[in-house]
Amino acid sequence: MKRIGLLGGLGPEATLEYYKGIINAFKDDDLPLNYPEIVIFSVNMSEFLNMMINKEYGRLTDYIVDIIDKLKNAGASFVAMTANTPHLLFDRIQEKSSLPMVSIVESTCKEIIRHGLRKPALFGTGFTMNGTFYQDVFERNGLTVEIPDEQDKKTINEKLFSEIELGIFKDETRDLLLRIMDKMIQIRHIDSLILGCTEFPLILPDKKYSGIPMLNTTQIHINAIADYCRGIE
Repeated sequence: MKRIGLLGGLGPEATLEYYKGIINAFKDDDLPLNYPEIVIFSVNMSEFLNMMINKEYGRLTDYIVDIIDKLKNAGASFVAMTANTPHLLFDRIQEKSSLPMVSIVESTCKEIIRHGLRKPALFGTGFTMNGTFYQDVFERNGLTVEIPDEQDKKTINEKLFSEIELGIFKDETRDLLLRIMDKMIQIRHIDSLILGCTEFPLILPDKKYSGIPMLNTTQIHINAIADYCRGIE
């Protein structure tokens, strides 16, 4: 098996889910306790967000590339970023990366195609929803990604950083997110929802709401990481 390198800390709650999920992905293998070796570098989230807010993309790319070098020096064979937001810079990072990378966006796109879905909506941080990195990948595969309207984007982003990223999961916030989704079902005719922040599955844990599937990018990415670790690409 290949040694896994994880760029974590964006946020810590999701990084824990990645670790547990990867271990669980190997529990049904023929050899008992044959878990993969995992190296985690947990970043300073405040530093990362400040660079994102100030659009210091060159500096942020170098920051992440330096972390990937550290993971390589620790013996990692490949790397995955345990968050959607840094995938805004995925192409830049991959260009400079000293290790192969497994993309959460590419993995999610393949999963949507596998299930025959055509018109997903995307919930994520403001960086993710305002960026085009999901749309770019999906459009290359003939898919449309629907984004919430401006006010709903602000609401989702505010709830993410004031509650969900801090491990605070309120019923009223879950209901608010589902109301935004229901509006998009009625107006945009979406057929699925991409949980485009790795903390979202912690507040929206069910596989379906209002009859449409939730695309848990955390679990999709974990499965892709486990496959790559096994040599399945």
